[in-house]
Amino acid sequence: MTALLHLWTNSNQAKTDNTMSYEPLFEFIQKHPRLLILTGAGISTDSGIPDYRDQKGQWKRKQPVQHGDFMKSESVRQRYWGRSLIGWPVIRDAQPNAAHNALAMLETMGHVELLVTQNVDRLHQQAGSQNVIDLHGRSDEVICMDCNYRAKRDQIHSQSAQLNPEFTGYSADTAPDGDADLEVDFSGFKVPACPQCSGILKPDVVFFGDNVPRERVNQVSETLNRADGLLIIGSSLMVFSGFRFCRYAEERNKPMAALTLGKTRADDILQLKVDAAIGPTLKGLTRQLSLSL
Repeated sequence: MTALLHLWTNSNQAKTDNTMSYEPLFEFIQKHPRLLILTGAGISTDSGIPDYRDQKGQWKRKQPVQHGDFMKSESVRQRYWGRSLIGWPVIRDAQPNAAHNALAMLETMGHVELLVTQNVDRLHQQAGSQNVIDLHGRSDEVICMDCNYRAKRDQIHSQSAQLNPEFTGYSADTAPDGDADLEVDFSGFKVPACPQCSGILKPDVVFFGDNVPRERVNQVSETLNRADGLLIIGSSLMVFSGFRFCRYAEERNKPMAALTLGKTRADDILQLKVDAAIGPTLKGLTRQLSLSL
């Protein structure tokens, strides 16, 4: 596919002139009305959940916990669950923002073939989106890695707090997955175990270094075959789990657009790039689409 890259680079102007930022997307949707939409951490920042990377695609904080380290090391699990005591409530209590609400409205207008999110915060569902795939899982549930026991995250969080009252008084910046930037001695932290088999409990999310379940990938790929195009929102696409769908779309000559602040891994294969504030742009976009019905 020949890339006809339309870079909307003046993000400061776009933040104050929503008409300018949403018009290219309006034209894109008019031409390609049934979209597969892929969202990333940038769509949830207005809900108080931080993102992983800066506008250049570089890490803002230390990399998240690795799946292999979590599974093989008790000390890594102590650190993760200890920090989660601080970080999880921020994720749990977050509310959908204007961008989530706009995408739910876009679905009711018939423009969303499928909404695929790399986020684990479930804010799309809270906003009312129905056809959603949580590509990286959901942070509000916990699973046992030995017997597949499932529990709500709040249940394990409460148990963890009861076992470790001395760790509940800390405060720290939250990470997007419910972790927190807290550096203390966790060697005495008591990690909750599975109540059925005493196995390892883990949030039902795909940690870094793990693989997205094949059935999710297949479902997204099959839907992309039917969709008129791919729209990326709030993602740098630096991890392959999301970027793979850009490659898939390119191979099938599906047009691609992105709405995000900063660099993406797919910049050289996009047909449209809108570098603007996500919430105001999507709000203006849905308003314009509703007027055109």
